[in-house]
Amino acid sequence: MASPTPVLKDELDIVIPTIRNLDFLEMWRPFFQPYHLIIVQDGDPSKVIKVPKGFDYELYNRNDINRILGPKASCISFKDSACRCFGYMVSKKKYIFTIDDDCFVAKDPSGNDINALEQHIKNLLTPSTPFFFNTLYDPYREGTDFVRGYPFSLREGVPTAVSHGLWLNIPDYDAPTQLVKPRERNTRFVDAVLTIPKGTLFPMCGMNLAFDRELIGPAMYFGLMGDGQPIGRYDDMWAGWCMKVICDHLGLGVKTGLPYIWHSKASNPFVNLKKEYKGIYWQEELIPFFQAATLPKECTTVQSCYKELSKQVKAKLGKVDEYFIKLSDAMLTWIEAWDELNPSAPLPNGNAK
Repeated sequence: MASPTPVLKDELDIVIPTIRNLDFLEMWRPFFQPYHLIIVQDGDPSKVIKVPKGFDYELYNRNDINRILGPKASCISFKDSACRCFGYMVSKKKYIFTIDDDCFVAKDPSGNDINALEQHIKNLLTPSTPFFFNTLYDPYREGTDFVRGYPFSLREGVPTAVSHGLWLNIPDYDAPTQLVKPRERNTRFVDAVLTIPKGTLFPMCGMNLAFDRELIGPAMYFGLMGDGQPIGRYDDMWAGWCMKVICDHLGLGVKTGLPYIWHSKASNPFVNLKKEYKGIYWQEELIPFFQAATLPKECTTVQSCYKELSKQVKAKLGKVDEYFIKLSDAMLTWIEAWDELNPSAPLPNGNAK
């Protein structure tokens, strides 16, 4: 009997940023092998990255990025996992799942391997409920529903743009917390998926993340980080703050919770502190900026929303540090490059609120 075709087999790309051989894929083989991989090699382009046999993949290094984007390659970070967003740009699929190469298959409380990709797909293919909180969490999961008092007019939900997964073992802590709690491990498996309410920001982590590229792809720019930049380790969070403001404006949903992956390796907290220390100060002004950010009703596509947000970044955050002037310019370059590689006329992505 033929095995069933994996869900979204021809509609989803798996994007992996890396500087090393991808031996970790062996553990993921049962879940990832049917899908197409986009590998974005960071660092030295002359280094040969080995990929286990049997995977369908394309691999891009810095030389490829420069060749494909030309001068616009300046918007893609170097020597930082933020380079993964180049994979989002060159993909031609509707959905993206991205994972780090130190993330392994986790086990649920019964000891069964967790198919993280399958859960992300379930999250993306069911609606979100950003306008009213359901106390039984995701009402579209099997075995649950909307609770008494939930407005029937809101039970249809809205399209889900992003599915944000979590991690067992090494938690995604900042450097100061790592230093204070070097032995802390996350052992709690919480069997829940939540919609993040409209108007609420969150720190998005890029190491176990899926999204609908057609709905929100142009907003998933991981910024200017790493080599030559004054900040690192804020790439995914920057993308998350921009994305959430735009999703709220367009009436799109963001989920967090399941699935879990096993995060195997803690990064060096002293190295992390060097990368993060400006961001730790800046975020006290970044968060109020994003909390107060509004977009005009004329912005009905992700691209137009993102361009407007870049203007506000330059006008308001440029006063915090000149880095944000450079970043706002890179945001526009990113959109220009995205539209060049994805030339179809942009359609409204949601309903502007």
